[in-house]
Amino acid sequence: MPGRQVLLAGATGLVGGECLDLLAADGTVSGITAIIRRPPRDPARFGGKVRFANADFEHLDRQAELFSVDQVICALGTTIRRAGTREAFRRVDFDYPLAVARLALAQGARHFLLVSALGADSGSRVFYSRVKGQLEEAVLALGYPAVTIVRPSLLLGARDEFRLGEEVARRLAWATPRKYRPVQARDVAAALVSAAREDRPGRRWIESAEIRP
Repeated sequence: MPGRQVLLAGATGLVGGECLDLLAADGTVSGITAIIRRPPRDPARFGGKVRFANADFEHLDRQAELFSVDQVICALGTTIRRAGTREAFRRVDFDYPLAVARLALAQGARHFLLVSALGADSGSRVFYSRVKGQLEEAVLALGYPAVTIVRPSLLLGARDEFRLGEEVARRLAWATPRKYRPVQARDVAAALVSAAREDRPGRRWIESAEIRP
């Protein structure tokens, strides 16, 4: 569908940054609103197609006008290690994405696309997986005409910090069952942007094994 207005949450993250590049190059997207918490790299290269908005995620309702879009791609996320506590992790990985989803729906958005995680399950004993599963259920309960949920395994890409676990996983990917193999952030972004372009109504899950170049 030509002329789409897309909101991107998490545009300075690993997957979000890749989504931003792909959306900016997509001729069916007329405008992108990227809500961010830190400055992007070289924002001028996107020209006037991308609007960067500094967001106060604790008070997103005060910026409701930003959410008047057709579609939302939500790539918000952190790690428990970076967040510092489980409570802080849940704030970023559950509260903020759900607030984005609610506001956009209230402003007329029809398609919510979410980066979740392999193994997301609201009943899981693993805290990380449980939060991801709870977010999926909460978003689905909002009543969007279309919801796409992507569940990647370990994400690979150019990070600002070295992560030993990711490097080990990358080197051993050949011996890992397909379901659990790490995936490139750009491939996850491509799956999201492609699903947004299709704009298929209803509920759709894209599992990690389906995310391939």
